[in-house]
Amino acid sequence: MEKVRYGIIGVGNMGSAHAKNFLKGNIENGVLTAICDIKPQRMEAVTSLELEGAKDVATFTDYHDMFKSGLIDAVIIAVPHYFHPPMAIDAFHAGLHVVCEKPAGVYTKQVKEMNAEAEKTDKLFTMMFNQRTNCFYRKMHEMVQNGDLGEIRRVNWIITDWYRAQCYYDSGDWRATWRGEGGGVLFNQCPHQLDLIQWILGMMPSKIHSFCHFGKWHDIEVEDDVTAYLEYDNGATGVFVTSTADAPGTNRLEITGNNGKLVYEKHKLTFWKLDTPEREFNATWQGGFGAPKATPIEIETDGKDPAHVGILNNFSNAILGLEPLYVKGQEGLRGVEIMDAMLLSTWLGKAVTLPIDDDLYYNELQKRVATGRIKKVEEKVFDTSGTYGNKGNK
Repeated sequence: MEKVRYGIIGVGNMGSAHAKNFLKGNIENGVLTAICDIKPQRMEAVTSLELEGAKDVATFTDYHDMFKSGLIDAVIIAVPHYFHPPMAIDAFHAGLHVVCEKPAGVYTKQVKEMNAEAEKTDKLFTMMFNQRTNCFYRKMHEMVQNGDLGEIRRVNWIITDWYRAQCYYDSGDWRATWRGEGGGVLFNQCPHQLDLIQWILGMMPSKIHSFCHFGKWHDIEVEDDVTAYLEYDNGATGVFVTSTADAPGTNRLEITGNNGKLVYEKHKLTFWKLDTPEREFNATWQGGFGAPKATPIEIETDGKDPAHVGILNNFSNAILGLEPLYVKGQEGLRGVEIMDAMLLSTWLGKAVTLPIDDDLYYNELQKRVATGRIKKVEEKVFDTSGTYGNKGNK
């Protein structure tokens, strides 16, 4: 094939943004040939765009029909979270390459089923972890994995700079419900950060004790304020804080190792490099008071942040055999495991070990689904341009 033909399931906020990227020619080796949504007015909003090729995009209200149409080679799944794994599985069975929006799913059990099906096919599978393309996070990943920080001691991430007013939650009947979304700030805003924290460090937490507050700042039933404590097998610890009600919010990621501290905040990455590694200083210093001298070094990056376009260009090129796949879709399980652990810890009122008990989490989730509210709202599709920054809001 000369170009990869894409279909998109779900053309709401994120799906329509993907559609515009294709129609604007931002995906060099990909072309949008079909879209699918249960609401025709959403598809009309795409096909009526004054962009070349928009009117030629085929529309479907049943994604199975799109899969069988012969019009697409790959599909982008941009629907509410519960549907990600079953639609991906159907796509694999239909012989399609799959791009799955974050998160990979709502609960680990369904994500593991999706991953198992992905392993059976020769088609490519990726997660829309566009934040892994951000120059600052790429550099942090590189420095940690190269050993520049030495053994990791601590990670702290305050990520509260995605304020959401009540109107946001009232824009869809699935939003901020256990039945429709499966969670709140962890599942909608934070999948990228919970992916990045394990990707940058190269390790998963072994234990999490979390304090999730449900509907603390908004009229919703899911979490909108979270503080979590993480422990790792090497003795490192971490704190993760997020909320959709802090104004102004903060985005500060700090990683401390034996050789110093790496801090990312306000589009600036600083390495506070110790002249003497802490363990060596601790063993040799005889002056009583004192601490290793730290020299601040502003870390340069390549300045590139291709985001969603970067993931889609890589995926298209990988399908065509032009470059290796950047993000393997099966890695989406890790972030879901962390999200689930944070909720489960709060529900049980104690720390939980990872990997979590898949069935226990699923059963606890179903209790909330059974007693959750059914929302009836007038749906709205917001313009997401300019909202992603380095967070990847959805």
